[in-house]
Amino acid sequence: MWIKEINLTNFRNYENKKINLKPEVNLFYGENAQGKTNIIEAIFLSSIGKSFRTNNDKELINFNKENCSVEIFFKKSDREGKIKVEINNKKNLYLNEIKLKKLSELLGNINVVIFTPDDINILKEGPQKRRKFLDIMISQLRPNYIHILSLYTKTLEQRNNYLRQIKLENKSPELLDIWDEKLADYAEKIYLYRNEFIEKIKEKITKIHSEITKNKEQIKIEYISECAIKQEFLKKLKERRSLDIIKGFTTKGVHRDDFVIYINDKQINIYGSQGQHRTSILSLKLSELQVIYDEIGEYPILLLDDFMSELDEKRKKSFLEYIKNIQVIITCTEKIETKNLEYTSFKVVNGEIFEE
Repeated sequence: MWIKEINLTNFRNYENKKINLKPEVNLFYGENAQGKTNIIEAIFLSSIGKSFRTNNDKELINFNKENCSVEIFFKKSDREGKIKVEINNKKNLYLNEIKLKKLSELLGNINVVIFTPDDINILKEGPQKRRKFLDIMISQLRPNYIHILSLYTKTLEQRNNYLRQIKLENKSPELLDIWDEKLADYAEKIYLYRNEFIEKIKEKITKIHSEITKNKEQIKIEYISECAIKQEFLKKLKERRSLDIIKGFTTKGVHRDDFVIYINDKQINIYGSQGQHRTSILSLKLSELQVIYDEIGEYPILLLDDFMSELDEKRKKSFLEYIKNIQVIITCTEKIETKNLEYTSFKVVNGEIFEE
């Protein structure tokens, strides 16, 4: 799988730009705020249907313009295709010139794994970032997952609204049974998807981390959820109903699920060093890469947004051993000096791109 061509129109700081990529490593370098990350953002948008930097699509439109578009021409082992994303008052998605009715029709056409400097915090910060990591991976491989997740989120909002009505307007608590039943049904399905892919990651991450650390560290991953069995989760919702009414929101559910990583049986977000965090996130992302390969029979496109700067030479070397025969898009402030990486370089200067 690889992207052959990107066409950007009024996207971020690009008014009209055509970029031809190579099937191997493509490196975009230049000073900060020149437009390098915008290229990775455009690819991610065409894969997932949303930006990884903002929830406001209008921020993607060039200043003083009314709309923008991204066109991606891609090639997979069994077909070629074109994805187009148009943003004006709303967002429209197209696959091979056919307008898509829902996001799930877009997912899985271009598979990506993304590394950003912020990913170092996936294991350090709260569970929201870890759930997002799982959601992005699973949605690319099981498009129906994002549909169920959306239904869960809407039901959760409705339940939370009604909880506040009970508190402020003395509505009947018994009507919560309607939302509890729906919420538990969606939660169990989401749990099954997430647990399936945590198990797949487990199969990969132990070996990868052992190789990267030269057998000095053992890594374990544990999925934490209270939604594995629908009836038990329903019981939990009823037990916490009074508390939920007081608080005005639902205190249990898959929206609070998490996973924990242990290094040598110690929880990394509590006891891990900065180096262990870097190595662990590297292992986690490389596991994602391998899981996607196992699922679809070809490697996804690897997006590295200034991530190489986060790695020392030892980790860079370990990482580069895993990215052979993969299309890689790298952004950085200067060219990478290493014997283990051949690449085509593009200099980015204020929205202009020069192939070297």
